[in-house]
Amino acid sequence: MNALIRDIAQQLDTGSVIPYLGPEMLSLCSDLKVPATPLALAEMMTSKVSVPHKIRKRLTQAAQFIENFKHRKSVVHLMNEAFASSPAPSALHLALAGSGAGLWVDTWYDDTMAAALAQTQKADWAQVQGLSQSEHFGNWTGAYAADGAALPALPADTARLLYKPMGSHSPAGNFLVSDSDYVEVLTEIDIQTPIPAAVQAWRSGRNFLFVGCRFDDQLTRCFARQIMKRSSDKHWAVLPNEPTRMEARFLEEQNITRIAMPLAEFADQLVAALQPALAA
Repeated sequence: MNALIRDIAQQLDTGSVIPYLGPEMLSLCSDLKVPATPLALAEMMTSKVSVPHKIRKRLTQAAQFIENFKHRKSVVHLMNEAFASSPAPSALHLALAGSGAGLWVDTWYDDTMAAALAQTQKADWAQVQGLSQSEHFGNWTGAYAADGAALPALPADTARLLYKPMGSHSPAGNFLVSDSDYVEVLTEIDIQTPIPAAVQAWRSGRNFLFVGCRFDDQLTRCFARQIMKRSSDKHWAVLPNEPTRMEARFLEEQNITRIAMPLAEFADQLVAALQPALAA
């Protein structure tokens, strides 16, 4: 077993590592029934609503066109339809959910990680999701108990937290997906306004493990940079493909060590390394 992966597993068990998950995590699920990439989601949406050809493969622009010329409700309906099915959590989802981590950041819209937490943590967790300003003006996030009930605020004694900065299908169909959604957030994210105080407190001094993520566009880099602000100075990212020039610059800037390993292989090794702790 890779010594670095063993070390990461040990740090996960102590709660010093924050898993940061991207859409490629879904490639580990055996019954995938939801879009697993921004391109796949854009193609699904534009197969149901006609948009100009030049933006059919550009998710945020396609969603903005639909919002402008149909209605925001049309965007939400398409998103809820796309993610109505919840893939069964993979072994890695379950292992991360059952580890000693206290915060999980999940940047895709599916309910898989929430399902993993429901299986491993029972009621001892909550989630907080990013909200669209077009639907919830003045409120940046919504909080929900493990059973999906809306919370007026996160309880101070919340032990484990799932943070979905782009929203999620469950329990309330909250989504940041259109250009205007992101413009609103990006105008404030430098001063951390859209990032929950609980996330800001938990990340302090901790390491991030990026799994299933790419940093090949400005939006994903910006969110990662701001969410990990004021954390530790050591992080890791599973990136089997050679990074682009901008990805490589981002990794260097944030002191993120690249793990050049196929995601499935990394998953197998990390799950094996976490098994003793999960069985304890």
